[in-house]
Amino acid sequence: MIVIQNVGSSSPARRRGRWVTRLQWGVLLGLMVLIYGSHAPLIALTKVDGQIPFSPSSCVVMIELAKLLISLAALLLTGDTLALRSRPSLVLVAPYAVPAVLYALNNNLVVLMQAHMDPSSYQVLSNLKIAATALLYSSCLGKRLRPAQWLALGLLVGAGVCHSYSSLDLGDLDRAEEAEASPRLHITAWGLFLVLVYCFVSGLAAVYTERVLKSQRLPLSLQNLYLYVFGVAINGVSSLSSRAGERGFLEGYSGVVWVIVAGQAANGLLMSVVLKHGSGITRLFVISCSMLVNALLSWAMLALQLTPLFLLSVSMIGLAAYLYYR
Repeated sequence: MIVIQNVGSSSPARRRGRWVTRLQWGVLLGLMVLIYGSHAPLIALTKVDGQIPFSPSSCVVMIELAKLLISLAALLLTGDTLALRSRPSLVLVAPYAVPAVLYALNNNLVVLMQAHMDPSSYQVLSNLKIAATALLYSSCLGKRLRPAQWLALGLLVGAGVCHSYSSLDLGDLDRAEEAEASPRLHITAWGLFLVLVYCFVSGLAAVYTERVLKSQRLPLSLQNLYLYVFGVAINGVSSLSSRAGERGFLEGYSGVVWVIVAGQAANGLLMSVVLKHGSGITRLFVISCSMLVNALLSWAMLALQLTPLFLLSVSMIGLAAYLYYR
């Protein structure tokens, strides 16, 4: 009688495979955190006399175009070109237009909200998008979360609020209050409604994108191609309508701006990997961890003073990761 030994989860080959997978995910997530966290300091380095010298809308278009070209190149290099030769059905492609519309809507909401609240209130309240994403993730994707995981997500919201508050320049707020005799923080009822809509749309865009990517058995590079065709089209129209001849499309671009374009394009493609093979909750942890990298880079590059609230944020994010993934 021949006895075949059980090659289970404890076999060296499987253990080695799990460690390789974990290492790959660790490198991917670490790179995303670094790119996310370096975005704001890099933007600060591009400023000339306190002003951004390039058009933010044109930068968004260039980022979407870079993602589109990289997705097309990946599709050609992997040999998955059959879909390019055949005409895709409208039912297959149409869902990929929704995320582009939602993100474009949110970009306009950010501008509109500034008229109804001060930037500091927006910075703090926008952390509610973590809670909105978690609620939509649970309800729309049918993912049941344990009480400890809900507590972890609550800690992420609290860490975001602490970090946002620690980055406020209260000295400047005091001086502004004395000079203008106005409240240091303000938000109208319409502004509160807009920020809630912004958080809901942000969460909906992430959850909907994850659902589309996972529901269709297509190569990820092809799905990205569909996504960013709509992204380029919608953001291109938005950019052309908002420029109004103020500056050239690529006017004010420097080496740092091109680094930003390359980094954000890479981050968008890496995020699609997370949404396809991971979850939107992982995305929330990446964004939360990037706040800490942002603060550290700002301290090193821009002489930002860190406060005890920064350490509190670090502790809350660490505890949240432990509670959620244990």
